[in-house]
Amino acid sequence: MRPGHDLHPINPLPPVVWLLCGPIIAGEILFGLGQSGLFGNAAIGWRLDALQRFAFGPDILRGMIAQNIWPWRQVVRILTYPFVHGAFFHAAMVLVFTLALGKMVGEVFKGWAVAAVFFAATITGALVYTAVPFTQGALYGGYPGAYGLIGAFTWMLWMRLGQANANRGRAFVFIGALMGIRLLFGLLFGGTPDWIADFTGFGAGFLISFLVAPGAWRRMLGQIRRR
Repeated sequence: MRPGHDLHPINPLPPVVWLLCGPIIAGEILFGLGQSGLFGNAAIGWRLDALQRFAFGPDILRGMIAQNIWPWRQVVRILTYPFVHGAFFHAAMVLVFTLALGKMVGEVFKGWAVAAVFFAATITGALVYTAVPFTQGALYGGYPGAYGLIGAFTWMLWMRLGQANANRGRAFVFIGALMGIRLLFGLLFGGTPDWIADFTGFGAGFLISFLVAPGAWRRMLGQIRRR
């Protein structure tokens, strides 16, 4: 047998990435079947029903805080909203980002750390979105979590540039380009304030990487001891 005969020609995705993308893929298949009419007219509204059940509403959270009432069906929306999308193209773009960035981050981070980045970005994005007083529309889609993975990838570049004594600012070129594109599209075509959750997710992903990346605690303890 030749050396390397059993090696995959393409590196497989980390299992945690499939776990994050699986519900999105399954949902889009289900919504597509519903739109086809195979399951009757009621099935055509499956996507809208899913959005009503699982999207995150900032006003709902504000009401729960004001009344100090926390029904679990509403609380769990802060974890479910990244898995429902407004359209197939919306879901497809989230999948592209999550699969690509999840693979790169997952090659360095452990599976639980990738999930921690994704959900920390998801939750932080929703909380900051709620804290901004002018946000009213529902929040749905996995962009905040995907941007969290961009934040983790940026952290990896930032660390490598630091080790090479290079300009660490170069690590932020990608997110800077994304911000410019979002701003341009907003100016040309208008937009919704969900970008607040997206870029908050990026910041959360970058910051939490200091805690969940391999050797993070060892580096932190070493810095404390040097002080």
